[in-house]
Amino acid sequence: MAAWRREESMSEQFEAGLKQAAAAVNMLKDAIGRVVVGQSDVVNQVMWGLAAGGHVLLEGAPGLGKTLLVRTLSQCLDLRFSRIQFTPDLMPSDVTGTNVLVMDPSQRAAGAMFSVQKGPIFGQIVLADEINRATPKTQSALLEAMAEHAVTIGGTRHALEEPFFVLATENPIEMEGTYPLPEAQLDRFLLKVIVPNPSENELVEVLARTTGHEQGAPPRVLGRDGVLRLRSMCRDVVVAEPVARYAARLVRASDPTSPEAPDLVKRSLRYGAGVRGAQSLVLAAKAVALCEGRANVSFADVAGVAKPALRHRIIRSFEGEADGVSTDTVIDALLASVEARPASVDAERTRQA
Repeated sequence: MAAWRREESMSEQFEAGLKQAAAAVNMLKDAIGRVVVGQSDVVNQVMWGLAAGGHVLLEGAPGLGKTLLVRTLSQCLDLRFSRIQFTPDLMPSDVTGTNVLVMDPSQRAAGAMFSVQKGPIFGQIVLADEINRATPKTQSALLEAMAEHAVTIGGTRHALEEPFFVLATENPIEMEGTYPLPEAQLDRFLLKVIVPNPSENELVEVLARTTGHEQGAPPRVLGRDGVLRLRSMCRDVVVAEPVARYAARLVRASDPTSPEAPDLVKRSLRYGAGVRGAQSLVLAAKAVALCEGRANVSFADVAGVAKPALRHRIIRSFEGEADGVSTDTVIDALLASVEARPASVDAERTRQA
């Protein structure tokens, strides 16, 4: 009886925590909305990345507010913000930092000594602006930081302060002087978010806000402890086995060599999503449930995050590119062909097999 009461009390605490988390996310979105016009879908997806503890890649034409969104998010969170403007002449040490020889006149006997000069990657919210303008060598300077939340300088490993969140932007239109991100780099991003053009009403509101008097800074909503608590609760959201199997089937069906792949996948893709793709589906779906105050992930949550979680992890074949088949069209075909089955159906099919 005592154990049952203890479990009931823990369940009630978790339910209360879910409501607080959803309220905090809504407050954060409202604060961002005071500066950023529209783009509700983009803001929602950035919230998923923040809650899940994954990095986000924002792709869109210039002037759509990508940098403004990241800067506003940093103002709403009591976290250390740093910005890296990626250019063709940027070096890896300009991102991570380097050892600097320091002469201390007051300690002549000690002579010169090396001191670590930390780079802008040592922030908590890091904006990698126009990331595709830097060379692959410089882009790779982010790999260790994004994957391990640490940076190695001069053979010494330096842990980055948590929470660590990278938001990168890229422009898909202008290709001259850019270096497409390699697949290993893209795979480090939990989500790839497409920033659309504003509607007529949104554009009118943008003009009203940006051609008049400057607006004040948005209020601070969450601090370090709040973000870490949000990320911890995201991991506690429950994913039932049928929902996890649905995510696994989506990823397996994206492999053009798989017998489960639909015809469009076999014809248009060279490589499908891998293990990180399945992990991203589940983590992002957990974040969706958390942001809505729910303790369980649904089939609809997984389907809803499929495009931002998978669009940068599937590689089109020459035929797919020649036919103009987009990755989002392929994901639509996956969602249409892969069935979301309840546990009873899976059990019956396993028994028959």
